Amino acid sequence: MPQAYDAVFVGAGHNSLAGALHLAARGWSVALFEQAAVAGGAVKTGAYTLDGFRHDWAAMNLSLFAGSGFFKAHGVELLRHGLEFVPVSKPFASAFADGSWCGVTTDLTETLANIARHSPQDAETWATLAAAFPAEAAHLFGLLGCPMNFRALAYFGFKTLRAKGVAGTLDMLRFLLQSPRQNLGQTFASAKVQAMLAAWGLHLDFAPDIAGGALFPYLEGMAAQAFGMVIGKGGADTIIRALTGALAARGGVIEVNAPVTRILHQDGKAHGIALADGRTITARRAVIANVAPGALPGLTGTDSAFDRRLSAYTHAPGTMMIHLALSDLPAWPDPALRDYAYVHLAADLDQMARTYAQAQAGLLPDAPILVVGQPTRYDPSRAPEGKHTLWVQVRMCPGTIRGDAGGEIAATDWAEAAEPFAARALAILEAHAPGTTARILAKRIVPPTDLAADNPNLVGGDQLCGSHHLAQHFLFRPLRGHADGSTPIRNLHLTGAAVWPGAGLGAGAGFLLAERLAGK
Repeated sequence: MPQAYDAVFVGAGHNSLAGALHLAARGWSVALFEQAAVAGGAVKTGAYTLDGFRHDWAAMNLSLFAGSGFFKAHGVELLRHGLEFVPVSKPFASAFADGSWCGVTTDLTETLANIARHSPQDAETWATLAAAFPAEAAHLFGLLGCPMNFRALAYFGFKTLRAKGVAGTLDMLRFLLQSPRQNLGQTFASAKVQAMLAAWGLHLDFAPDIAGGALFPYLEGMAAQAFGMVIGKGGADTIIRALTGALAARGGVIEVNAPVTRILHQDGKAHGIALADGRTITARRAVIANVAPGALPGLTGTDSAFDRRLSAYTHAPGTMMIHLALSDLPAWPDPALRDYAYVHLAADLDQMARTYAQAQAGLLPDAPILVVGQPTRYDPSRAPEGKHTLWVQVRMCPGTIRGDAGGEIAATDWAEAAEPFAARALAILEAHAPGTTARILAKRIVPPTDLAADNPNLVGGDQLCGSHHLAQHFLFRPLRGHADGSTPIRNLHLTGAAVWPGAGLGAGAGFLLAERLAGK
């Protein structure tokens, strides 16, 4: 007798967990089947170097989750199940080769002083932007939380026109179409202030000259100023532990080490899944697949125009993670940098553009961009007393190596190239913070191939599960007409980072889908 549930999920990433919890709260029976040994997808924490050192495998910043509509709806329940946030008052900075730096803190006076060291004019501009942000945030976050259908967009457009007028609405549209370089170059005089903000574009696959990328540096900068950052107590997996606990309390079922081999459908309607162990699970109302778009046709066995479009879905370049156990935080020339949760190492917009182009061409970049995370500055529970973890994200990396832009690494497979490329990245860290290498107690290098092997949704090590360029964003994520996760097979839905509103830990795709299925 097959097991039966109202909704069956393929994969137990945070979007699946969020969607399942919302459906369970509305009375649906739900079950999630995950191929990995733990739930959470790319959100997990473990002792990847030495015992006693807890490292976030991929995701670290939980600000989107803490500010999400999902958390607003279910936060009290999650807190009861052990969710713990740690507030960060100094979210990010950028350090430069000459020893200078610039950073954003929740103290506006301090941020303005940091910026004024590079440009008094830019400090005045920042103050103006910060004052205007609450009004702008209502529109921008309204857009990012809006279902991508014409009715919702029409309502959003009407509200925006009424609030901003025609000229203001057109200015907002122009801003949404700008590249980071266009917007930052027109807004700030200092190349270092521009670089500090443009580094955020690379987190979402927006190199400086990619249209549509201006939004994210602006939002990250202003939101960090207004709200700071949030990380998880003990690790980012605090959200996964709380989600799984809350779901279990509502009768939800989560099975790990349970790969799904097929999505069962007949007469154009999905009715269940088949597992690798031979079991069949029946879905009375919905099958929800949290998979990379290109993987869906392999599960359904179909070959429609929709499937071919999914197979052509574009992924962003890959990422390498380097986890370090340290005897002390990096030896930054200015100790003030020890207080920032993220320190970006990216010289200027030209370097970012070059690095991105190299990775897109399949080359190991000669000067990769580093995001240096210092979570133990705010959460000492992640390491033995007096010791630290360092979370180093190396952007950008080719999923498939065709050569080395630096002309030094001959290997074209990650098994051999990972170590020398990681050494290149760590040499950049050492150049910015001389003496850091001597503080390394242990390291774990995770190349793009390992990220993809651990989580098939991270195709080629793409932590975003797909580029966010305009042709694959908003109404077009993952495809035109399917930004709500719908598919041509009735009762079969896509969710996850490949579906609007995309990557990050806001649980938006799972929550919006669950609201639609449950009628809110």
